[in-house]
Amino acid sequence: MTTTLITGANKGIGRETARRLVAAGHTVYIGARDAERGRRAAEELGARFVLLDVTDDATVEAAAKTVEAAGGLDVLINNAGIETRTEDNSVPVAATVTGDQMRNTFETNVFGVVRVLHAFLPLLERSAAPVVVNVSSGLASLAHLSDPDHPAHFYPGIAYPTSKSAVNMLTVQYAKAFPGMRINSVEPGFTKTDLNGNTGTQTVEEAAEIIVRMAQVAPDGPTGGFFDINGPLPW
Repeated sequence: MTTTLITGANKGIGRETARRLVAAGHTVYIGARDAERGRRAAEELGARFVLLDVTDDATVEAAAKTVEAAGGLDVLINNAGIETRTEDNSVPVAATVTGDQMRNTFETNVFGVVRVLHAFLPLLERSAAPVVVNVSSGLASLAHLSDPDHPAHFYPGIAYPTSKSAVNMLTVQYAKAFPGMRINSVEPGFTKTDLNGNTGTQTVEEAAEIIVRMAQVAPDGPTGGFFDINGPLPW
């Protein structure tokens, strides 16, 4: 039985990923910082709940102990993420973004990934087929955002794409450090979720497809890569 932990999984893409992996036979832990919502989601999906706030060392360490005591971990999906939005649902641009906004975004999107990896890597190293999926974004692609002919070029925000580019670098470096693991970044697509004020153009079902696929990658599959549903993406 494959045991999988998904951070930020009580709603949106994380919840749909959990649903799909439970259906695929995984024992799934829904990591959530809101205990009530997390427990409810776990009960509805036939998963397990573990309190986990990626910005808080204590809850991450406690979650690792809980999962370890129950038998260990095979797949880690770093899904929890935020995008800073103003009251009118716009994103802070180069002329307005503040250091505090950048710090807040990085605390969840980047430092949170490192915090969770640090706590769960010892468990993953004991697995026969360990997998890490870092949920990134197409907006992390320097190639796409610097290309005037690519749709992503017109996204004006600073904090979110910068944080996701950092996640991609984490993927590359951790994949080199742990060659026995399959560690990849994925781009789920512009999805209608609370993260973007429900302005996305695709469903959570569509978005979860690449995450579910890479969560089930074989031991001889790719590692250190960046993928969407159609294949590899440029950094």
